[in-house]
Amino acid sequence: MNGALLIDKPSGPTSHDVVAFARRVLQTRGIGHTGTLDPLATGLLVLLIGHATRLSQFLVTDEKEYIADVRLGVATATYDAQGLEAAEAMREARGASREVRVTPEQIQAVLPNFRGTFLQLPPPFSAKKIGGVRAYVKARKNETVVLEPVEVTVRELELLPAAPPASRLAPRDADATLVRLRVACSSGFYVRSLAHDIGQLLGCGAHLEALRRTRAGQFEVADALTLEALETAGGAIHGRLVDPNTLLAGMPAVTPSEEGHRRVWNGNTLAPTHLQGAGADLPNHTKIRVVAASGVLLAVAERRPDGLLHPLVVLR
Repeated sequence: MNGALLIDKPSGPTSHDVVAFARRVLQTRGIGHTGTLDPLATGLLVLLIGHATRLSQFLVTDEKEYIADVRLGVATATYDAQGLEAAEAMREARGASREVRVTPEQIQAVLPNFRGTFLQLPPPFSAKKIGGVRAYVKARKNETVVLEPVEVTVRELELLPAAPPASRLAPRDADATLVRLRVACSSGFYVRSLAHDIGQLLGCGAHLEALRRTRAGQFEVADALTLEALETAGGAIHGRLVDPNTLLAGMPAVTPSEEGHRRVWNGNTLAPTHLQGAGADLPNHTKIRVVAASGVLLAVAERRPDGLLHPLVVLR
């Protein structure tokens, strides 16, 4: 069993929990994923199975798309609803009012600050490491968390007037404190930080109330299985696997000659004479699929300045 399985993660379990569930159902240890979802988040989680787990390094950087509900009026230490109880207790102790008066025009006015490429500060409760220690470990101990901003890219950021059908988030009531956004962003982008930073700019505070990942790279949540469907699928699950060659469809591909097939199978470099067709004209450091004439992915290689294709991963 080699390939990818698209899972529609429910709210509650961690991404690791979903992997453990799939390992038990499919009776294999060789399962990973291409990008963590927070426990409260739902939506697309791409599981890699068997040899496909070795392709994770080429997939984790894929663009992601989300539907996010941002609650105005309350900022939390975690930047999401998990920290809401502590934030509400502090607000009540201070006697602060939760009344929020923000118009759609004011929200639209701050969104351009979060489009394009910019530096984003990760949440203190994140998996980023500080001196070898996860930030959330220090934050839970009330230790000072000093993180460096990271360059991220938001290609699209849109204020939604209502719940799109694909989101599966609860339909929105008329509530001026709830903002629903669609965001298409680079890997490493924190939607929690987006919610927090929007609240800072609006001067009212905010946190991420709900999040659903609707796309990862070329894959859509509409094509994903629920955990219940995974458990009942049985042998039919093979028909839902995305084969390794399709996983990397965005990469250029070459087909090796018979000699090239033997060489790549042993992890050896490929010269232009070992290929059937193009390959020598690709730019240096390009990642390339090496695909057998049968359509099976043999390896991922990199073209280097010496003109040879150097295998990075061999699937055998």
